Amino acid sequence: MNKKSSLLLRRLQRGFTLIELMVVLLIIGVLAALIVPNVLDRADDARVTAAKTDVANLMQALKLYRLDNQRYPTAEQGLQALLVKPTTTPVPSNWKNYLDKLPQDPWGQSYVYLNPGIKGEVDVMSYGADGQSGGEGRDADIGSWQP
Repeated sequence: MNKKSSLLLRRLQRGFTLIELMVVLLIIGVLAALIVPNVLDRADDARVTAAKTDVANLMQALKLYRLDNQRYPTAEQGLQALLVKPTTTPVPSNWKNYLDKLPQDPWGQSYVYLNPGIKGEVDVMSYGADGQSGGEGRDADIGSWQP
């Protein structure tokens, strides 16, 4: 083996220096810092959209209940009246099964049903990420009165 080929072989076997590894890690860190917040915001947007869709579906089921029974379920009967025929007065005369199951909001809480409602005849809402009434941003309430 000549001197040139042994020098080339040693360079190939040498690997990366600590400085080169630190530069690569720094670049990866900067990219992660730029990308991760955008991805997390998308997840929050998806949860809000899912909650709005659930609220709209619950309101449609409640409207069908009202068409069949001339009234919405009472606050005591709640959204459960869409799954199981209520036994408390007023007992609906033309009850049908309106939903297969009651959804949970995207944050794992039950949807809130108000009769009479605050914003409409009845209201269905999620309290958002914090699970409490009020709030702003991702903690804001999502309700049937919203577009």
